[in-house]
Amino acid sequence: MTYTKYSASGNDFVITHSFIEKDYSSDAIRLCNRTEGIGADGLVVLVPCSDADFKWLFYNSDGSHAAMCGNATRAVSHYAFTNNLVNSNEIQFLTGAGLIKSIVDENIVETQLTAPLVVKEEFEEDGFTWYLVDTGVPHLVAIVDDLNSYNHDLCAKMRYKHNANVNFAKIEDGIIKVRTYERGVEGETLACGTGMAACFLRANNLKLVGDSTFVYPKSGEQLTLSKKNGTIYFKGAVKKVFITTI
Repeated sequence: MTYTKYSASGNDFVITHSFIEKDYSSDAIRLCNRTEGIGADGLVVLVPCSDADFKWLFYNSDGSHAAMCGNATRAVSHYAFTNNLVNSNEIQFLTGAGLIKSIVDENIVETQLTAPLVVKEEFEEDGFTWYLVDTGVPHLVAIVDDLNSYNHDLCAKMRYKHNANVNFAKIEDGIIKVRTYERGVEGETLACGTGMAACFLRANNLKLVGDSTFVYPKSGEQLTLSKKNGTIYFKGAVKKVFITTI
């Protein structure tokens, strides 16, 4: 099998395509291992789909399934376009969260995320005000004055209690800075696309930012989040790191 490693804002993925739709969870564990494998946050396998350009099978590094991953949507779109798996730079593909649309412009990819769903309005817990929203996968969001408020043990507790990823967001000079604890990774990641979308939605609803703003995850890379007619768009650069055959 030939695999391509991509980085999208600090999230890294192993991507391949196949005609066979099956359970690749054991492959994800093996390939995503950072000491004995390729090393990545997740494995994505593209398979044929009659209702879209393709369908993805997404796995976290621990082999668990995830319905959506914002950064992976951008990496996968670039992979499909550069490998001639699609006929246009305007792409539609099916995820566990629904249909994703994207546009590839060289190394910049913009994806139209699935419609967000507010799971729980703001509530107080452990000294923070939380907001629970599903932007493809569920995310807890806390707006804070200091990103050092991020605490691994608290995040792990909240993650298991609410079965959601956990985000701390700070609004600074009209931009959003984010730190995210991800399910499946069970720790902080350099970036999480759906997490940034959740933080943007929360900040926008509170009128702390406009309908378009820059968002910076822990990796420090700049991404653009915008909202048009209630739909969230996510735009940024991706990087093909290498191709290998195993």
